[in-house]
Amino acid sequence: MTALPAMMTAIGFDAPGGPDVLKAQQRPVPQPGPGQLLVHVAVAGVNRPDVLQRLGGYAPPPGASDIPGLEIAGRIVALGEGVSRYQVGDQVCALVAGGGYAQYAVVHEDNALPIPSGLSLEEAGALPETYFTVWTNVFQRGGLKKGESFMVHGGTSGIGTTAIQLAKAFGATVLATAGSDEKCAACRDLGADHAINYRTEDFVAAAKAATGGRGVDLILDMVGGDYINRNYDAAAESGRIVQIAFLNGPKAEVDFRRLMMKRLTHTGSTLRPRTIAEKAGIARELEAKVWPLLTEGRCKPVIHARFPLAQAAEAHRLMESNAHIGKIVLTI
Repeated sequence: MTALPAMMTAIGFDAPGGPDVLKAQQRPVPQPGPGQLLVHVAVAGVNRPDVLQRLGGYAPPPGASDIPGLEIAGRIVALGEGVSRYQVGDQVCALVAGGGYAQYAVVHEDNALPIPSGLSLEEAGALPETYFTVWTNVFQRGGLKKGESFMVHGGTSGIGTTAIQLAKAFGATVLATAGSDEKCAACRDLGADHAINYRTEDFVAAAKAATGGRGVDLILDMVGGDYINRNYDAAAESGRIVQIAFLNGPKAEVDFRRLMMKRLTHTGSTLRPRTIAEKAGIARELEAKVWPLLTEGRCKPVIHARFPLAQAAEAHRLMESNAHIGKIVLTI
């Protein structure tokens, strides 16, 4: 086996700020602990939480690497004590609590998944963060069922493109909001039954029209702010709203009478701080229920742009511009 280097290139920052604070740094190659894999990273996904971390608003959980990056794909080069499922040389994609923007990263074997048959390493690197997030929030917490209506805000984001495909694959009527006619067309191409341009349409009226006045059974929201009241208006009786982010801010003045009168459920979650065991449970369900869809080509990650690791700042600029449709990845 080729000897591993002592040092690696990673992307870090010395103080919070704009994209330009992201710099290539030399860091020690991490060592896998019990149950962990050391992965030679080929691809790292870029996600909104990475931007929030760079801005100083989303610190890594205790014990996690301070290097940004929550999802990777690559080849296993070393095993920690007690690893049973994987071997050196296996290719995996994985959800990590930090450390993805680097040449090497460690992950617990229970939070790693084999590359779905037919997908490239690049495509696999765009899977974990969005697929884990959508599965736990739309299907586990939100309880989406076949025949229900589902609406996702930000339909062309990484989360949105994943949610549209999975909700459609599991038999829902899918609505998506997006900020341009081009993005609405992309949502429809991915399987959305109704795409709503929120800049030119009232998404509440459009959602009710699309559901015959009934409203939407489940809404996945990453906007927050004034969308909270509007989601309550757009939801069906006994509808559910799952909150996963607050691009318009986490505070709003809300009329909770509609929550009571319509018997709504408003919940939410974050993924990064959850335990290895909790994430492992999501991974097992994904492998059993979603990985076959990826193998069959019924779902596929949408990759908008690729940047070399050293250009992480450019990747963040694109993320913040909201001009992308799908995922942004770093190739290493």
